[in-house]
Amino acid sequence: MQTALRLQPFGESVFATWSRLALEHGAVNLGQGFPDFDGPAEVIEAAYRAMQDGHNQYAPMGGVPKLTNAIAADLLASSGLSVDPASEITVTAGCTEAIAATMLGLLNPGDEVIVFEPFYDSYPATIAMAGGVMKTVTTRPPDFGIDLDAVRAAITPQTRAILLNTPHNPTGHVASRDELEGLAAICMEHDLIAITDEVYDRIVFSGEHVPLATIDGMWPRTITLRSMAKTFSMTGWKIGWAIAPPELTAAVRASHQFQIYSVASPLQHGAAAALGLGDDYYAALGSDYLARRDLLCDALEAAGFGVCRPDGTYFVMCDHTPFGYSDAESFCMHLVKDVGVAAIPPGSFYVNPEDGKQLVRFAFCKTMPVLEEAITRLGQLS
Repeated sequence: MQTALRLQPFGESVFATWSRLALEHGAVNLGQGFPDFDGPAEVIEAAYRAMQDGHNQYAPMGGVPKLTNAIAADLLASSGLSVDPASEITVTAGCTEAIAATMLGLLNPGDEVIVFEPFYDSYPATIAMAGGVMKTVTTRPPDFGIDLDAVRAAITPQTRAILLNTPHNPTGHVASRDELEGLAAICMEHDLIAITDEVYDRIVFSGEHVPLATIDGMWPRTITLRSMAKTFSMTGWKIGWAIAPPELTAAVRASHQFQIYSVASPLQHGAAAALGLGDDYYAALGSDYLARRDLLCDALEAAGFGVCRPDGTYFVMCDHTPFGYSDAESFCMHLVKDVGVAAIPPGSFYVNPEDGKQLVRFAFCKTMPVLEEAITRLGQLS
């Protein structure tokens, strides 16, 4: 085995595994969370124009000013936070690189990061790459709310940061203001850094998305990570960004400059155009995804699943145990082979896969005909 010891536990991504199985069995893929439709045509046109206009060389390390200015304007309009585009925003190769750059730039060997499980599968890998130690706080169905007492109990003298994903993949939980204020108090009491993965910030159905950085006292100690992938259905562009005060931005950039240095110039121009689409675009995005959520969730309930209807994101977690399977892996194999629908068993989102064995995750970021075909096939389960 030539793979470094720190990465050997992770193996192939669960998304790659189940997408491959979907292809092998001709299944409708409701597993991997990528839209099967293009984003706005004017955004694609803006990137194409940028190529024609000569924006084809290295971008500045922190990002193309047109995009960093657009990010700052969008943040001010949506949350009231005013940031300096030059020193407090770093454009990254998607939010996944922003997560890695943050961990590599921030952590020293042995530093602990508190993570809420189920978690996005890059979190443990990137913490391990940096020599850090992941400590988990488990959230539970049906609402997957944050247990602040469990967070306090997880803190040790080695704790360096708390990593929060809201709206949350895979559970769809949107952190409440009370939860955020509780986390803020913990961070300030123990002098912790907060890292917030907010890539689904514009896909919220219930409650509201409140950036942790806007809670009193949290801006100096918060790194906010976002991207255009989910909001604008451009997952293949890999355009993300980290927002933080200069000292924390310097840590992110210390890693980013030697991993990527800069992100595709013309696509940054396209991303700037996307952020200029305005409130009508975001309203349509929310209503479109709400319709998809309700269509799929209603069908899953009718088929017999216990459905944890999400408050945000484009994922839904369900209890599959009414169908008689003892674990998610065997149920998902039945689903993809015999029913023709691919979903994700969430075991890899837990330190102990047993904690998620009764659950399965579906994605509804698909066209209506694709969802309707999946629903037809799921009818075989009832």
